[in-house]
Amino acid sequence: MKTVIAIGAAALIAAAAPAVAAAQPQTAPEAARNADDPALAAILADYEAYLRANDPISAGMEGDREALSRLPDVSRAHELAQEPVLKGFADRLAAIDPAALGDDDRLNHAFLGWLVQRARARIPLDAGRLGAFNAEGGPGQSMAYLASVTRIATREDAEAWIARLEAMPDLWRHPLEDARRGLDSGLVQPRSIVENALSLMEPEAAHTPETDPLLKPLAVLPASISAADQAALRARAARAVAGGIMPRRREWARFLREDYLPRAPESLGLVHRPGGRDLYAFLMAGYTTTDLTPDEVHRIGQAEVARIRARMETEMRAAGWTGDFAAFLAFLRGDPRFYATTREQLLEKASEMAKRADDGLPALFGTLPRLPYGVRPVPAEIEANYTTGRYFSGSMENGVAGGYMVNTARLDQRPLYELPALTLHEAAPGHHVQIALQQEAEQGPYFRKDANVTAFTEGWGLYAEFLGEEMGFYRTPYERFGRLSYEMWRACRLVADTGLHWLGWDIEQARACFRDNSALAPHNIETELQRYIGWPGQATAYKIGEIRLRGIRARAERELGERFDVRRFHDALLVDGPLPLGLLDERMDRWIAEEKGR
Repeated sequence: MKTVIAIGAAALIAAAAPAVAAAQPQTAPEAARNADDPALAAILADYEAYLRANDPISAGMEGDREALSRLPDVSRAHELAQEPVLKGFADRLAAIDPAALGDDDRLNHAFLGWLVQRARARIPLDAGRLGAFNAEGGPGQSMAYLASVTRIATREDAEAWIARLEAMPDLWRHPLEDARRGLDSGLVQPRSIVENALSLMEPEAAHTPETDPLLKPLAVLPASISAADQAALRARAARAVAGGIMPRRREWARFLREDYLPRAPESLGLVHRPGGRDLYAFLMAGYTTTDLTPDEVHRIGQAEVARIRARMETEMRAAGWTGDFAAFLAFLRGDPRFYATTREQLLEKASEMAKRADDGLPALFGTLPRLPYGVRPVPAEIEANYTTGRYFSGSMENGVAGGYMVNTARLDQRPLYELPALTLHEAAPGHHVQIALQQEAEQGPYFRKDANVTAFTEGWGLYAEFLGEEMGFYRTPYERFGRLSYEMWRACRLVADTGLHWLGWDIEQARACFRDNSALAPHNIETELQRYIGWPGQATAYKIGEIRLRGIRARAERELGERFDVRRFHDALLVDGPLPLGLLDERMDRWIAEEKGR
């Protein structure tokens, strides 16, 4: 899973619709290179200025030095102020006839139109009432991630990070206002999510200067800064945290414990909340980028569960198991041979697999990213409620490598037969290759360099697990079964997410698919279920995206026959960045036609 900066309300809907804010567009003439049509070029340039002004975190990752000292405004008032500006973009796009545009311009016109439409449709839903926090915490966890990818190479870098620290209290204040509004309106997280969030926020509220992740970027400063100035910078940062951020953290923990928890319901899904069905349908459509209904997604999940289960039975027999499926799952979950005995051993095994995966990349890709990645442990302060692995985006401009994050807690719940698939998904050829190529794209408009299209990004991650079969990466029947177990995990997500939020299932109904059909460890199942409960719709994007990607590839292989070149195919998919699935179909159909004409 890719990690995105998600602050307050954006925690729920960041991947379903972009958070853009009111600003006066100012056309950047040099951006005209992004379109042949002058009117579209002007819109794209204005939208770039708009995003750079209102999403300083992404702009800073892209090398905008001024943006490194700013943070976004995440208030509800600011969200409401988006409507007239977004309408202006929509009106300008509507004035252009797509039929008169060239292929690339028409694609960018449609993609930007989709993004603007989604952003406008989100505003009246006021999703921030629910998305102020989830099972993985709230603003503090997002800011800790931002700190982890902040590199201080100059005094200016240090000043910029301190400016962000001084502005940071509002990133706690506004989501707290959202959560209070959720309590008043009944759009609330269930009790189990509040308890998970509290388990992260209470330790966060007890940080000391020695343990606070927000001060870690300043722990080692460049020698070009005098010792006296280093001490002054650290003191200023400590004052910003102690005087501005720590009171907000304590306020959040108190609010969740004393105000929210007593009123949090036991019922889990959005179907039980006022307006919840409409919100869930909106979120799922945004994450999957399709018009599939929740009922259709549920049926797709059931069909995928049956298909994958048949393949798992085959690999189980290949491992020499003569008993039944349930007994094999119990064996995999309990036999110590399948588990690392130390955190270091788990990281070493993940690192070996990552390098072995890198070795197979040139056979699959004609274009690879310049940015490298590292293998790192999930930070100790968040590991208890965190997923088994994740990808942290890097930045070549800021000197930060991508990060394949491995959860090294609860070693008896981290089976090694799943580690190959996890590595391929989170590192290479999965998230790192796709996201770094997107960041490094030299052609095309700015908005596509950081576009977060979950169905594409997570669909690619799951497709990358499948590529491990072509790479010969899975060396034993147990590892092949682990790969299929991971695919089953994503199929069960379709069943469980729609079951919880659309059909009104309880936790046991959702748990059964994972427990009975996958080899996932019990702790991972429970962690994942809490994630789906607190982050509705996001989990449906993986399998829906992977199904579409594999369908596109099958179509290309069928139509091109011996002329199909997997390296050219993957370059065509990745180099220009992600797209909603309908537009991806159009783009790749055009590529197939071009390949036929070569």
